Amino acid sequence: MTKTEETISKTQAFYNKFSQKLLDENLWFAIGESVLKIVAILIISGLLIRIGKLAIHNFFRMRTKAPMRVSERRETTLQKLLENILTYVVYFITIMSILSALTINVQAMLAGAGIVGLAVGFGAQSLVKDIITGFFIIFEDQFSVGDYVRIGQFEGTVEEIGLRTTKIKSFTGEINILPNGSIVEVTNFSLYNSVSVLDIGIAYEGDIEYAEKVIQEYLETTTEKYPELVKTPELLGVQQFGASEVVLRIVAETLPMKHWYMGRKLRKDIKLVLDEHGIEIPFPRMVMYSRQEGGAQKEFGK
Repeated sequence: MTKTEETISKTQAFYNKFSQKLLDENLWFAIGESVLKIVAILIISGLLIRIGKLAIHNFFRMRTKAPMRVSERRETTLQKLLENILTYVVYFITIMSILSALTINVQAMLAGAGIVGLAVGFGAQSLVKDIITGFFIIFEDQFSVGDYVRIGQFEGTVEEIGLRTTKIKSFTGEINILPNGSIVEVTNFSLYNSVSVLDIGIAYEGDIEYAEKVIQEYLETTTEKYPELVKTPELLGVQQFGASEVVLRIVAETLPMKHWYMGRKLRKDIKLVLDEHGIEIPFPRMVMYSRQEGGAQKEFGK
């Protein structure tokens, strides 16, 4: 038998063997069974995730009616964290079940993964650091979902806290994703009441005592008008002497993160009140000198 005939014979034998495999009912039965198992596993996994998230949501909703409860911001953080953990666990079990349905030895794979994981663990110190830091952020309640924080160069509202990363949404809409291990210093603006500091300028020619009286009378009415104020704003008095003004300082304690809003409102109202009482707000003044034959003559202009 020549070499060509031998090759043809082997090819024919392989084709016959492959054809017999394709026509084997047991093979197609096993494939169909595996496909059905995988589809069932995926459907059950999706249902478990939905039911689990619904159960977590209902649990925290019931806690809002309980007499003993933690703060709403902390409950929101724990709810998102539990949902993430549930998703990771279900996904892991799903992958293992699918591999098992494909007749892959999962136990041997897990044993091998343990050995490989030990070796990889030495190079995954940053990942471990992120997870440990994330745990302490949540455990110590350093900040929670919905808080307005500043972390390094990023400032915004906390959208999500995970075991590995934290998501911060800036004022202009960008989402900043920070590894928890990189979080060293945090400024949380949402834990306690905020303070709005207003500097109001009064012209040197104006009556300072009268201006203070008008402003104080207005401040007494602000708590009824603005529920964001914790108490009546306080007029501290003269803060400094400016180039063309006497600066009066007002301090207003507001609800957390309402100091910017109240600062804008109070400045507008105070300007209108001062205008109603004829109290002048200072503006830049310019002094001009003109040299003439009879001597220097000074002119004042505004």
